[in-house]
Amino acid sequence: MYTSEGKTGKPYVIANPIYDTVFKRLMENSRVAKFILGTILERQIEDLVVMPQEFTYKRDLTKTAERDKGEKSKTNKKIAESYNYYRISKLDFMATVRTDGSELRKILIEVQKTWHTGDVIRFRQYLGEQYVRENVIDGEAVILPITTIYILGNNLPEIDCPCVKVGRMYIDMRNKQPIDARSEFIEHLTHDSYVIQAGRITDVRYTTNLDKLLSIFEQKYFVKEDSETVKKYSYHPEDENMKLITNILHEMGVDPDESKLIEDEEKSLRYIDDCIDGELKEKNKTIKEKNKTIKEKNKTIKEQVEALKEKDEALKEERKAKEEQAMEIEELKRLLRKKR
Repeated sequence: MYTSEGKTGKPYVIANPIYDTVFKRLMENSRVAKFILGTILERQIEDLVVMPQEFTYKRDLTKTAERDKGEKSKTNKKIAESYNYYRISKLDFMATVRTDGSELRKILIEVQKTWHTGDVIRFRQYLGEQYVRENVIDGEAVILPITTIYILGNNLPEIDCPCVKVGRMYIDMRNKQPIDARSEFIEHLTHDSYVIQAGRITDVRYTTNLDKLLSIFEQKYFVKEDSETVKKYSYHPEDENMKLITNILHEMGVDPDESKLIEDEEKSLRYIDDCIDGELKEKNKTIKEKNKTIKEKNKTIKEQVEALKEKDEALKEERKAKEEQAMEIEELKRLLRKKR
């Protein structure tokens, strides 16, 4: 069913798919998931299985809070408590796909609304786990080639385009010519990657399937000034896949219960950002105080060195005066002996 608002040409409300809660709902629809992955990979997806992987920092943060003392402990407890408030703390999506060439491949999808120090380490750890994890295909355990997709809410400062493919090429190093053949060994140890920067989607042309897909991630036209959970969608798709996607997003955007889940995620993310920012400020404050203490110690040491130098100079002067006095006494003695 297509919304009547969409037909009339007026913008209508959709939920922002950069949130885990919303993206999960899209990927639960097989047709939508095939369209999203097929559009990004530029391959026809014949079959797929999507498995959201729930990831939480709760246990680690709780242990850290118990171990640490003072303000750091309070900050970590706040972060841990916020994950109790937002139960789906982070979802990593993994899909096993079969392409039009009957190739089986494992797709790892990261949707990252906000960025924190340490996220790259987490990505690498998760990627490493997937490289060694076997998949059961037709009752047989196999290790599949991997492709990664990153949908980022933040912008990479070095890259100004919204969608990037990081592809591999086989090159004969002797003649510098590309090699068309593919090796199972190489395919299992290296991978292609795709990066979508939602914040850089500003000039959607809405002509290709990629344009259409990027349009739902465009981070503009939010309905509420204090929230990025829902936005006005000004495109009016005729494509059946995009109609299905926008219908799902529209239903989530206007349904009170669904909106509550998205807003809970938004509040949690903001709370976590505030806690992490607070922790960073505390660390910077501590570093600043330590630098001040070191500076004061260095100043004290410098003053002590200067004082020692002055003391040495005074001792030298005193020794010189005594030597001169001794010389004068010896001269007087000599004159007295001469008079006798």
